Amino acid sequence: MSRSVETGTVSSPVTADDVDLAVRLAVGVLRDAPPDRWGGKAGSLEWDCWETVEHLANDLLYYAVQLGPQSPPLDTHVPFALHRNRPDGPAYFLFAERDAGPAGLLQVLEACGALLVAMVRTTPPRVRAHHTFGVSDPEGFAAMGVVETLVHLHDVAEGLGLAWTPPSALCSRALARLFPEAPDGADPWPTLLWATGRAELPGHPRLTTWRWHSAPRPPSIDVTPTAPRTTAT
Repeated sequence: MSRSVETGTVSSPVTADDVDLAVRLAVGVLRDAPPDRWGGKAGSLEWDCWETVEHLANDLLYYAVQLGPQSPPLDTHVPFALHRNRPDGPAYFLFAERDAGPAGLLQVLEACGALLVAMVRTTPPRVRAHHTFGVSDPEGFAAMGVVETLVHLHDVAEGLGLAWTPPSALCSRALARLFPEAPDGADPWPTLLWATGRAELPGHPRLTTWRWHSAPRPPSIDVTPTAPRTTAT
């Protein structure tokens, strides 16, 4: 458990188990998607549902690989080359085979999620790596993976006509780690949607720009270290 500097409230750390849970829940929902609706727009995004899930898989892999080098770069990302399938589509360094269909796309999502889970579990908490919003630590990358999964599933679920409401406790932990200044008192899921520019909250209009706080927690509220990174012998 750790204490938030901003509010003084106690919050649990975001862990590899949280990433695993978020991805498993997302895949479980997407398995019920109508096969003919993957080309439809994903919520308020300009991407279709397939592109958005493919983007999510890339996000999870991106966060995993930032933690991979023995000395991760702090001034820029690990230099995987990015490509687009179309000018207005998301930039990827990983593509799912279209011929494998939605089932194959979900396997790609599961595999990328598993890589982030493994890296968060085995990377010492002292490790730091680059992110556009600031240098972060393994817990920060876990929280980013959780938020990306939860909110992009919101986008995709709207496009596919599926219900999606993730666990409040999972949303609460992600909010405490990445959005410590988010309003208190509302349900964590609508608050997370508000913090990522996807909804209004009473007394708080929908955001047109947003960002999270990826910097590690101050040392005085560091969470219990995870298991040290192991090396094969």
